[in-house]
Amino acid sequence: MRLLFLFAALLPAALSAAPAAAEPTLLEVDQRLAAIAWRLTTANASLCRDQQPVIGAALHAADQYPPALRAAFAAPVAVELVVPGAPAATAGVVADDGLVAVDGAAVPAPAGSGDPTSVTRDTAQALIAAHPPTAPLALTLRRAGADRTVTVQPRAGCRVEFEVLAGNKLGASSDGRVVQVGGRLFALFGDDQVAVVVAHELAHAVLRHRARLEAAGVRWGLLAELGRNGRLFRATETEADLLGAYLLRNAGWDPQLAVRFWREEGGKIDGGFFRSRTHPSAKARADAIAAELATMPADAPLPYAPPLLARRDAPLG
Repeated sequence: MRLLFLFAALLPAALSAAPAAAEPTLLEVDQRLAAIAWRLTTANASLCRDQQPVIGAALHAADQYPPALRAAFAAPVAVELVVPGAPAATAGVVADDGLVAVDGAAVPAPAGSGDPTSVTRDTAQALIAAHPPTAPLALTLRRAGADRTVTVQPRAGCRVEFEVLAGNKLGASSDGRVVQVGGRLFALFGDDQVAVVVAHELAHAVLRHRARLEAAGVRWGLLAELGRNGRLFRATETEADLLGAYLLRNAGWDPQLAVRFWREEGGKIDGGFFRSRTHPSAKARADAIAAELATMPADAPLPYAPPLLARRDAPLG
């Protein structure tokens, strides 16, 4: 699903399958990631060069699902969930509202293909993302066949999208535009711990790591761990660890969470002996973050833009 932003497409609450014992449902996972992403992206907007309006609601579209499930939607594009206390919630937007128009511009109808696609949802989100980050948004919503218009006052946020990957993936990744978070993390860890991982991936985007790696001519795939490639990938992972701790602090978390996470839980996800050599060990990550946080001024403001932020314009290598 994409939290105005982008999050993995999930079934509406009414259509969600019953969860296995002790396992969060897909909708619950989406809701948890939405709340984490809301805090991180809005609190750190001033550190992000690319911003967008963030309303704290996630959209999905009927044509993301098989035809038999599409009749449950109030309109081709609907609200999947709303973050409590966010601007959408304050304006009265609720889950399962159909989204008909944005500032009077009609949300485009699906192309008509029977194959599941995210194009309709993405187009609707683009209508919102195209607006100035803090300009009021008039949303025309549909429920039970009746339309109403509400005005949402968005917050500026980093122009980064987030999605849950359903299944047993234990990890996360970022390409500079979309952060993907494995759903298994939400079964193993609480929200504070997951926030450490999400902040790390957001830091990759803020520090322009994908663009800098491409400019350095690195190789992905089987060659990523070798020689210069591995060294540059590890450098970006360390940068993201360090900035991620500051992003946590800016969003109201204790930045020492990142140190404790890698010291106490890192072994569960770093692979031990079989760890990819594109990433430092869990111990090295914890030690580096602790050393970095020790340099932060005692009276550091909120939000704090640490000196390492200047590296986003520096060539790798």
